[in-house]
Amino acid sequence: MAAGKKMKIKKGDKVVVIAGKDRGREGTVIAVRLDSQRVLVQGVNLIRKNTKVNYQGQRGAKEGGIVTQEALIHVSNVALVDPDTKKPARAGYRTDGDKKVRVSRASGKDV
Repeated sequence: MAAGKKMKIKKGDKVVVIAGKDRGREGTVIAVRLDSQRVLVQGVNLIRKNTKVNYQGQRGAKEGGIVTQEALIHVSNVALVDPDTKKPARAGYRTDGDKKVRVSRASGKDV
């Protein structure tokens, strides 16, 4: 991981896709990859992947085939959902004493 790389979107955030084939879709962030600046969003950027038969399933049945799963999407193509207006908003920071709190730039409310 390179030093100094930061993202304002964290795991568990509600985001909306603002660019690409899934534009307008909403989902929750499942995972964040800081090194590549990408996020994994539930139900967004679905791909079909061929999986190898590598283990025995129930009652000796071999399992494998085509699986549909989410793929990583660049963080610049997603935006936080404002808790009040339910629209895309940028995230900012505010300090409460010694704590740093993420806020929605549009409404000023805590995210």
